[in-house]
Amino acid sequence: MGKSVPKDTQDSLTVTDNRTGKTYTVPITHNSIPATAFKAIRAPPGQHDRAEDETDKGLRVSDKGFLNTAVIESAITYIDGEAGVLRYRGYPIEQLAEHSSFLETSYLLIYGSLPSKSQFSTFENEVLLHGVMHADAAGFFRSFRYDAHPMAMLTSSFAYLGSYYREANPSLEGQNLYTKGAKGDPAALRNMDKQIYRLIGKATTMAAMAYRVRQGREFVTPPTGLSYTESFLYQLDHLSPTDASYRPSPVLARALDVLFLLHADHEMNASSTTVLQTASSLVDPFSAVAAGCASLYGPLHGGANEAVIRMLISIGSPANVPAFLESVKKREKVLSGFGHRVYKTSDPRSYIIRKVADEVFAVTGKDELLDTAMALHDAAIKDQYFVSRKLAPNVDFWSGLIYRAMGFPLDFFPVLFVVPRVVGWLAHWRQMMLSPDGVKIWRPRQVYVGAEKRDYVPIGSRVAVEGSKMSPSVVPHSGMTRRRNLAENRSKL
Repeated sequence: MGKSVPKDTQDSLTVTDNRTGKTYTVPITHNSIPATAFKAIRAPPGQHDRAEDETDKGLRVSDKGFLNTAVIESAITYIDGEAGVLRYRGYPIEQLAEHSSFLETSYLLIYGSLPSKSQFSTFENEVLLHGVMHADAAGFFRSFRYDAHPMAMLTSSFAYLGSYYREANPSLEGQNLYTKGAKGDPAALRNMDKQIYRLIGKATTMAAMAYRVRQGREFVTPPTGLSYTESFLYQLDHLSPTDASYRPSPVLARALDVLFLLHADHEMNASSTTVLQTASSLVDPFSAVAAGCASLYGPLHGGANEAVIRMLISIGSPANVPAFLESVKKREKVLSGFGHRVYKTSDPRSYIIRKVADEVFAVTGKDELLDTAMALHDAAIKDQYFVSRKLAPNVDFWSGLIYRAMGFPLDFFPVLFVVPRVVGWLAHWRQMMLSPDGVKIWRPRQVYVGAEKRDYVPIGSRVAVEGSKMSPSVVPHSGMTRRRNLAENRSKL
């Protein structure tokens, strides 16, 4: 039996440092402890400590990959991975997907509550109004190679966009440009909102431009009178300038709206953390969003639904599913679209998206990969090997099939992730800028394990350090470089 804890210290952690015998009390708030409290736990250097361990400067908390480190207090999104719960500002994702829309949910994420009719009208009108790009943007997008990846174009275009708005840049207008909004400064709040309108509005326009430049088609000006996702589909597909009656399929527009809503935010994922890390330097929001876009480009984040399709194509047919799963168990192949870093049961979004898939397939026809996907789904959820490892289908398993049925190329899938996630990024950015405690630059610590102090050795006295990871690779050259290397009387410059 442990000793009873006095009432005034019950919400705390008692730590005994066995190196010194000292006891420390660390407060617990919202089931979390402040990592900085461990800086007070100091000890003289031990027998195996190095000077670089900084033992006498206090303990550091080591958490590779942020497996259990809370970097911020947030009121935006709540996830219970054990129970399969996802809520935006307290509202269950299931209710929002059934009753709300992407833009209404965007308002909720950014401003904290569902809007009134007049509030939503203002927000929607502003977002759609700010969808038009500067005329110079056409030249910018056409400067990319014909085979450039759309994510490379989109990442670049967010940063490019920031070059147009001096009033949006704290580096030019003062570092408190946005943070003074925490005290209710109306000019700061208006300026912040304007950048939010611009980024959400132009996200679909730039995504559509990245799509059409690959096709060699003219760009389309955002239309009036259509919803957010209808406008996006219009800009992607409209061909005749004289066809004023063209309107995208309402089924596809609604399906895309639900998919956007489901992908709008997911608390501290890799890209959202990247946005906040970047924004903590008080850079402009366009640059912060560009950084988030680059993070999402990675195959471990934004490329998961694309990986599902490539996996299903490689399986080939339902008959090959058992052999594929056996290869997965032997770690010879990877099972994409199952399991999640956060969700340890099922992904609540997967149930919603399954219904959306049925609605899309009803108008597009059944995708040829669907039978293989269903056979894989049914086999995996009944196999104890995957069940015991909590590998249930996630949102990426179905979203890739829907995007494929809608006719999007595989490398465009991450773009369809970025467009809605811009909203989540901006919600977190706004929350950070309006923090009553101000903004502190994010500067994580490290545990240094490199060489101790050593003295410089002249080049003629050094011994080469060999090894594949210890010296630069020799890169093979061809063409002009090879010819120049063989030339005589080459300039030393």
